[in-house]
Amino acid sequence: MALINNSHPDDFILLGFADRPWLEFPIFVILLITYPMAMMGNIAIILVCKIDAQLHSPMYLFLTNLSFLDMCYTTSIVPQMLFNLGSSKKTISYVGCALQLYLFSTMGATECLLLAVMSFDRYVAICRPLHYTLIMNQRICILLVSITWLCGLTYAISEATLTLQLPLCGINKLDHLLCEIPVLIKTACGEKEANELALSVACIFIIAVPLCLILASYASIAHAILKIKSSEGRKKAFGTCSSHLTVVFLFYGPAISMYLQPTSSISRDQPKFMALFYGVMIPTINPFIYTLRNKDVKEALGNMGRSIFCSK
Repeated sequence: MALINNSHPDDFILLGFADRPWLEFPIFVILLITYPMAMMGNIAIILVCKIDAQLHSPMYLFLTNLSFLDMCYTTSIVPQMLFNLGSSKKTISYVGCALQLYLFSTMGATECLLLAVMSFDRYVAICRPLHYTLIMNQRICILLVSITWLCGLTYAISEATLTLQLPLCGINKLDHLLCEIPVLIKTACGEKEANELALSVACIFIIAVPLCLILASYASIAHAILKIKSSEGRKKAFGTCSSHLTVVFLFYGPAISMYLQPTSSISRDQPKFMALFYGVMIPTINPFIYTLRNKDVKEALGNMGRSIFCSK
């Protein structure tokens, strides 16, 4: 381990898969393919929701924010991953590590809360349809989105700042592909029980509480759907919720396994594969989930494509 005389190292060495270098090229190729797909897919969702007047509703306002979040989420880690995997230099500056820590934490926490807001929107639309326009008016929607971003930023500033203050005792090697709070806590020396406790408490409010609200919302939605007499009505109601529910399970599963267990119990390679999954794969597949299961978005994308083709 390299000894650093300063209070913090000038840079960190990201070990990644140094013990299994044969993995680096396949992962590099996968990132090289999925990153442009994630960007193009989410940009298409944002554009179609802005252009098509039929998609100017609360549900698509939240979907637009989710797509923007996914773009920021994957951009905060993938370019640096590609640089490290494609070269022999596996370092990230201390400032770059801190910036990545703040950005990645902000986007992750905000997405947790935004998914809960989207489930509430579906609950009101299906269980309180007559009051939907009153409850989910534009002012309330903008307020809900602003609160999710503010809470995500507050979580990141508090947790990342506490983590960066931990003593590293000269260690400048991180056994990971990026800078992430649980890995930095695990790497630090000295007393870090307080940091683990603070992270667990914060993640209960950021992950566990929103997940409970989502499950409660969908329990009520399922009960309301079963009361719909027409099969076409049940199919339409289920279709509007199934894509969001799929995204919820894909996002919350890895987050729970990483953040709601003691950092000491996290295996060596678990953070690496989880980071690749919820930082790379989820932003890539989210646009496909919402377009393949959403008739309105598919029609809007088709109309936008036809208008572009005709203009050319």
